[in-house]
Amino acid sequence: MNYSPKFPVQWVQFMVMILSITSTGIAAGRTDIPRLSPTRGIIMEDPDLFSSAAVSDDLQPFYYRQTLDHFNYQPQSYATFQQRYVMNFKYWGGANNNAPILAYLGAESPLDGDLTVIGFLNDSAVSFNALLVYIEHRYYGKSIPFGSRDEAFKNASTLGYFNSAQAIADYAEIIMHIKNEHRAFYSPVIVVGGSYGGMLASWLRLKYPHVALGALASSAPILYFDNITPSGAYYSVVTKDFREASESCYQTIRNSWSVIDKIASQPNGLSTLSMIFNTCKPLTKSSELKIALKNMYALAAQYNSPPRYPVTVICRGIDGANETQDILSKIFAGVVAYGNLSCYINQQTNESETTEGWRWQRCSEMVIPKGIGNGTMFQPAPFNLTSFIQHCKTIFGVLPRPHWVTSYYGGHDIKLILQRFGSNIIFSNGLRDPYSGGGVLENISESILAVKTVNGSHCLDIHAQTASDPEWLVKQRQTEVKIIRGWIAQYYADLKDILFKQ
Repeated sequence: MNYSPKFPVQWVQFMVMILSITSTGIAAGRTDIPRLSPTRGIIMEDPDLFSSAAVSDDLQPFYYRQTLDHFNYQPQSYATFQQRYVMNFKYWGGANNNAPILAYLGAESPLDGDLTVIGFLNDSAVSFNALLVYIEHRYYGKSIPFGSRDEAFKNASTLGYFNSAQAIADYAEIIMHIKNEHRAFYSPVIVVGGSYGGMLASWLRLKYPHVALGALASSAPILYFDNITPSGAYYSVVTKDFREASESCYQTIRNSWSVIDKIASQPNGLSTLSMIFNTCKPLTKSSELKIALKNMYALAAQYNSPPRYPVTVICRGIDGANETQDILSKIFAGVVAYGNLSCYINQQTNESETTEGWRWQRCSEMVIPKGIGNGTMFQPAPFNLTSFIQHCKTIFGVLPRPHWVTSYYGGHDIKLILQRFGSNIIFSNGLRDPYSGGGVLENISESILAVKTVNGSHCLDIHAQTASDPEWLVKQRQTEVKIIRGWIAQYYADLKDILFKQ
């Protein structure tokens, strides 16, 4: 089937952002890795979802007076800020029926995009008679401590309250507040999250089992820390995705890096590369080009979702180029196929709060040691922890804690530890998602389950269902709903038994 993609304004803006990523070097161990967003790729399929008109009228915004620091009793810890959450009562069966609550845990971006893209809750609400809750992550969107974004991001002292443990405590406190406000004391809560938010969902279930009955953790790479997962896993999957799409495309990309280096080393080589790739301004170093291309390939693989399938789009561009064209002209044809812009690679963009926030999270606790090993379509660039630490210290003046996530939440020997301890967690993954390499891909126990699909991409299962969804995606969601329904049924049976004995 021939497919001719259209490129609306929002898509062009997205491409500008991706193809203008620059850095001072291409060595691994930096903070410019693809972000863990559950919604970032959906703009490839339907940019209009991000318009305010797409937000349901059934969604009601609220603000909770949140504690700045949940873990200290110093006077400054008692400061508060307004944290945004949104509720949908349309389908709720009510507190008198102990009807369930589905709570979405926001990740590293404002909540607004999630309200239109994350459809799993709304699509499931009718069958569960569920109350829907969406909670924004601190330091993103409208949930900013210290009165303003400028003040909150001022220095490491104000950013020091910006971490996952505080975020999970925020979520627990808001969920308990909602249950108290609506006298829904026995309404079971299922938390849902994608990517980093999926990690938060699984960790909340483990840390606060009295708050959440269960968790759906979509595309949550909880094992991509502290060398549990090989650092090269991400780019190995990217390579696999492109090679499965087209062997010739894979070979062209693999061979292109040395050609870029060769041309860059020649007199006026950067000018030549600038001309070939129609850059928005002259390249000052070849790494600008190489990082932009690397990130384009990575994001295409991470969000390789129907109906567009961006990996296929890029490879069609590369393979469809004139056979007589040189290798870099073919690569550029892939770039154009991915997003038809007026110029490429280094167009000026303003740094978003999401980029700045995620950089802090990466440099403090979310130390995902992602490098590029041998045998991929990229030039090797092993993760260098020393370089990463120095880079973060230069930016923020603080040192990352690469072992903190596994110390606080666990991860090593996860099956041995959790099979007798944890329960009621779904780890869902699509194996075309490069982050699946750091995910839980096998069942841990009878109730900590791995639901995976061969063709799935990043967080696709929690996106809104569409009429064109492939059968395997429909079945994945049905499996997840069936598991959650079983948890809730068992909870009701336990509740009935306890109340009867009283």
